[in-house]
Amino acid sequence: MLIIFGGLPGVGKTAIAAELARLTGALHIRIDSIEQAIRASGVVSQPIDDVGYRVAYAVAEDNLRIGRTVIADSVNPLHLTRQAWAAVANRARVKAIEIEVTCSDGNEHRRRVETRTSDIPGLKLPAWGEVIGREYHRWDGEHLVIDTADRTIEQNVAAIRQVLTER
Repeated sequence: MLIIFGGLPGVGKTAIAAELARLTGALHIRIDSIEQAIRASGVVSQPIDDVGYRVAYAVAEDNLRIGRTVIADSVNPLHLTRQAWAAVANRARVKAIEIEVTCSDGNEHRRRVETRTSDIPGLKLPAWGEVIGREYHRWDGEHLVIDTADRTIEQNVAAIRQVLTER
């Protein structure tokens, strides 16, 4: 199965995705880690655009084909990126579930963005203005919405696991 996460920076995607991967043994593919590794390599001197996503699609597909469950962790802001993840699942002939992580409390979301620190060396986290000004297309397909405003990581993971069990 391919579990596709998305949501603005600071809503709690990575914390939930990482905990879900830990509990299930799934492979956790994090776009931020891939993109920062590409930047840190010094190979590219221009914007990397969709390179991190393309690497992630390939790694995910390879692992899906050998029977691994894969958790894709990224902002996943565009219809195009969501369609590309779905295409990965289709090519690997596995089910996909899309999960949009939100934080309905704007003050709490801003607090998280402004107080968090990066766990990836060298990664510059976006400022609040960059988060709310970012291009982010509305989700229009079937997907699960997880609101982190007043629920713990554990509660959110439990809710996702319940949906996974039902499907």
